[in-house]
Amino acid sequence: MQYDQTWMGYGIVGGLQAGAIAALAATLLFGFFHWLGRRNGWSYGPQIGWTFLSAAVLTVSGDLWNLFYFNYAQLQSLQLLKAKLAMVHDPDGIGLRVLCEFLGVGVGIAVGWLLSPHGGLGHFRRNK
Repeated sequence: MQYDQTWMGYGIVGGLQAGAIAALAATLLFGFFHWLGRRNGWSYGPQIGWTFLSAAVLTVSGDLWNLFYFNYAQLQSLQLLKAKLAMVHDPDGIGLRVLCEFLGVGVGIAVGWLLSPHGGLGHFRRNK
């Protein structure tokens, strides 16, 4: 899902901003899937898997599609290429933004696990 990126920075700044959005989304989604998983008896595997999939679809998919499209689509004319590039925010930093978004999803899942009451830091508090 492509969200409005016109306010974001360029290069590494835009990548870090996109990664922070992905991390926040993954943390919130992990909280939801952790709650759902505890109610249904899931282990951490499905919770993390569904969180990664849904966070990637919500945050990474737009930039990942643009990255794929510009590498493999048959752009027949220079005018079509210019029109497609004009619709993308920071086409020079799209690869870096995709990388930061994937890393942000992973960091968000780790933060969500650390903050969850049954895993992470909650596990260490119970065992003292």
